Amino acid sequence: MNSVETEVKFHVPDPPAVRAKLLSLGARSLGRSHEHNIRFENEARGLRRAGNLLRLRRDRKSTLTYKCAPAQTDPEFKQFAELEVEVSDFDTMRLILASLGFRPEQVYEKWRETLVLDNTTFCLDELPFGNFLEIEGSKEHIRDVAGRLALEWGRRILLNYLEIFEIIRADQGLSFSDATFANFTGRTLDLTSFLPRMEAGCPARPP
Repeated sequence: MNSVETEVKFHVPDPPAVRAKLLSLGARSLGRSHEHNIRFENEARGLRRAGNLLRLRRDRKSTLTYKCAPAQTDPEFKQFAELEVEVSDFDTMRLILASLGFRPEQVYEKWRETLVLDNTTFCLDELPFGNFLEIEGSKEHIRDVAGRLALEWGRRILLNYLEIFEIIRADQGLSFSDATFANFTGRTLDLTSFLPRMEAGCPARPP
């Protein structure tokens, strides 16, 4: 099914505090799991240049996802059209993609706890380079719950995690392209100096 997803992210230095606040608002946890993601490219490496993503993910299940820009977007939110299907065999799906000319271009991973409140989904994400909260739902619900969590709207992040990683990689002169926990072992990273390049910085509109 093709649907337009709407979301924003926030950097969260204290994930347990954010989680406790979500639970106090009545959110329900669906559990925490590790994600292993592979981003695929075509021979011309044109998918990313066109703003598209072809991804194979393994967590509690395996899913193949294609994302692209929708016909219309709202600059206050991150929006994308998404096609996603569950696959029964991760390794076989990878071989199918390779046979069709798509090659694994980048690996990235994270730990994710998913929580739900009404019609809004919250993902507390631990990446190798930092902790973030992703809020997905309707525009109205996202703005409302961000306020209830005392998150400053101008500090929301509209980049995806690979774009965030590229900012860090370029600044730090990292030689690797895979955003894995193993690659960041022993590295101490303070995201404070990177945040101005990540955050949207737009003032909130009056209600």
